[in-house]
Amino acid sequence: MREATLLGGLSQGDESEGGAIFREYIRGAVLSMTIDVMLKEVEALCGPRYNPFGGESPYRAGNAEGVCILEGRNERVGRPRVRRKTSDGSEEVHLKSYGAAKDAGAVREALMRAFAANVSGRDQKRLYPESPLTSKSYVSRLWAKEGLKKVEELRGRELSGESFFGLMLDGIKLSDDLTAVVAIGMTCDGRKLVLDFQIGGSENREVCDDLLRRIVSRGFKPVERLYTVLDGSASLKGAVLALYPDAVTQRCLIHKERNIRGYLSKRHYSELSGYFKRLRNAQGPEAAREIYSELHAFLAAKNANALQSLEEAGEDIIALHLIDAPATLNVSLLSTNFIENAFRNVRAKIGRVKRWRAETGQAERWLAYGLLEAERGFRRMRGYEDIKELLEKLKKPNLPGSLQEKVA
Repeated sequence: MREATLLGGLSQGDESEGGAIFREYIRGAVLSMTIDVMLKEVEALCGPRYNPFGGESPYRAGNAEGVCILEGRNERVGRPRVRRKTSDGSEEVHLKSYGAAKDAGAVREALMRAFAANVSGRDQKRLYPESPLTSKSYVSRLWAKEGLKKVEELRGRELSGESFFGLMLDGIKLSDDLTAVVAIGMTCDGRKLVLDFQIGGSENREVCDDLLRRIVSRGFKPVERLYTVLDGSASLKGAVLALYPDAVTQRCLIHKERNIRGYLSKRHYSELSGYFKRLRNAQGPEAAREIYSELHAFLAAKNANALQSLEEAGEDIIALHLIDAPATLNVSLLSTNFIENAFRNVRAKIGRVKRWRAETGQAERWLAYGLLEAERGFRRMRGYEDIKELLEKLKKPNLPGSLQEKVA
């Protein structure tokens, strides 16, 4: 379509028709440029049309029908052919420009962007109706291949170059018989990095041990005594202490408050929340022990099971306070909140998976993809400027005495 024809069409049609006319013009211009590039490559190989190089140089061999991919769809194009002489005849010379023109890489990239936007494999055909690469089987194969790259990207990271002070561990349930334990590392400059995950039938000790051993083998090493935030799983705590016997193990306050609330009448929820809010704002071991004692007395008068749930956590419920860490870090380090935020992102990505196949790498691909996507939105921890002071506190041993003895 020449410029004059384009202008004439635009002046006669309405806005929607003008858009179609303009897109058609652009498509034709791109095809024309594609052919021009191929012809220039032919000339570089064979010489000018009326003055070819001759001798052993490649030579023109006419034209053939070809296909290039433009805007995700097949476009027929006349491609020039080039051949070269060989000892037993001749052979085709493949033009790099034609190979690039029919490369489906752009289409694959578009499909993966659509996948990232939660467009299912079945709906890709609606998104790119004229693309030769949007069949359900192709999209599934593409996702399996690209998902494996995400697993390799995540587990191929070298961790020894980072300075870590802490580790956050939590589990995400994929189905009734499939659970993943995820590890997020906390660096001394306040960044959060997804380290790895391990999938098993439940959040059991073997799964936790395997996860920790793997990140250690990849170079994870805390600069001081390890600080960890856990969801309350005995398996997670056991696995951590097996590798780091002097680790500080902080119980997630959000999980513990939720557990205790389950035993109480609704009329006590507000008072319970007040105690946990005070814990989240407290500075130092004395203030934390005082609040814990008040909470202990409150639950003793209300429900035996709620009290047992509190006592089950023991000193872990105020582990950060006991090392006298700056209260500016409480928001970030007293709960597994930011790993839960990552899980929300993962659930949004995996929500359309109807059936998990434990016998394949399906869950690994989806989790690696979802966690890396979540990591893109991570921000530095609140109060990260005071991590240096926290590191000084982590150099000191745990304070003597049992919390239960203090309460008694």
